Amino acid sequence: MDISEKRAELEGFTARILAEAAKCGATAAEVSASHDIGLSVSVRNRDVETVEFNQDRGFGITVYFGQRKGTASTSDSSEDAIVSTVRAACDIARYTEADEFAGIAEPGLLAHNFPDLDLYHPSTVDTDTARSLALECEAGALAGAGDNLRSDGASFSSHTALRMYANSNGFLGSHTGTRYGLSCVMIGQDAGGAMQRDYWYAVTRRLDELEAARTVGERATQRVLRRLSPRKAPTGTFPVAYSPDVSSGLVSSLLGALSGGALYRKASFLLDSLGKQVMPERFSVVEFPHRRGALGSAAFDGDGVATRENRFVDAGMVASYALSVYSGRRLKMPTTGNAGGVHNVEILGPVTPVNELLRAMNRGLLVTECMGQGVNMVTGDYSRGASGFWVENGEIAYPVDEVTVASNMQDMLLGISAIGDDPDRRGNIHTPTMLIGSMTVAGAG
Repeated sequence: MDISEKRAELEGFTARILAEAAKCGATAAEVSASHDIGLSVSVRNRDVETVEFNQDRGFGITVYFGQRKGTASTSDSSEDAIVSTVRAACDIARYTEADEFAGIAEPGLLAHNFPDLDLYHPSTVDTDTARSLALECEAGALAGAGDNLRSDGASFSSHTALRMYANSNGFLGSHTGTRYGLSCVMIGQDAGGAMQRDYWYAVTRRLDELEAARTVGERATQRVLRRLSPRKAPTGTFPVAYSPDVSSGLVSSLLGALSGGALYRKASFLLDSLGKQVMPERFSVVEFPHRRGALGSAAFDGDGVATRENRFVDAGMVASYALSVYSGRRLKMPTTGNAGGVHNVEILGPVTPVNELLRAMNRGLLVTECMGQGVNMVTGDYSRGASGFWVENGEIAYPVDEVTVASNMQDMLLGISAIGDDPDRRGNIHTPTMLIGSMTVAGAG
């Protein structure tokens, strides 16, 4: 993929779209364009199962007639398709009611500097290489496995994405990123015939930084083996720790409650929470959008507004909401550069080694998997199915499943007593093990 050529093509298409919108009488317009190319190979039981190539292009077009808005999209870049899609958006706008808050970002808010975020690291990966990596991953999982284990598949993927945003206020910005991934799923069966399923995966911007294929498979096997022969957890009120791959869900719920869309719809348990304490004062929640090489980095948001470091929670107090231009107007606040979401969010505070965190926990539940949604974003009520491990005397004692954990998100956030030294950086929210002092656990009855 010649990225310079693809970028030039997208620039040409976005210019044509904006010109067509102006020709149709739109007072403002914006375009989100993308070009993606990828390869994915999956294997199962040492045989190739699927080989998938994808190359996709898409355009999201929004036009404004004053404060009436219309949106349409297409994956066809032909002249006729562009013209018909723009006209469809215009037709929609003409029949919608005016929204006093609608419109593109003011010129003074738009990003002007585009730092090199080190997101693009192309590597030549052909089908044979991808197949070899997927097979090696599965081989690591099956090495030394007995009759009680079987593979549910392993895969390798390579993906390159070009994203572009332009609007009629003169903004044009793009960013290109690569992503490489390995994953493996294993199924185990205990002596009684009960089966458990677990997995592991790795994802990076650079192929040479990807976790070794064999190691990914080995970790998938280790994870499923430790889940075999689960027992029932006690029922009562206990400390609950969330492992890194599930604790991100707690921070995601916090950010959802602080998002402008939830706030102006009054569908948040953190309405009017600016300046109020929501976590212990030793913890903060901060985003770092310009972190080099990170999976969530971006120089501008979905409105073309420059991203910046935001402290959503500072020393336990709500310091900022997460706002787009539109939601900021609705709330009479300035945008925070979060149209489309947040970027590389971390929870900061004193760190406790995980083994010490479990010792401090003494007796309780370590959650490693959650099932269902179970969070009422209006009230904050929280109730989810879970599985994981019972902790006795500060050490993991045995696996448990079919557990329900319940509380209220506000109590849970204020009840965070410690965070571990094991942050998971494989996504956009980087969280470690998090210990909550007290939750209701429903297990054996």
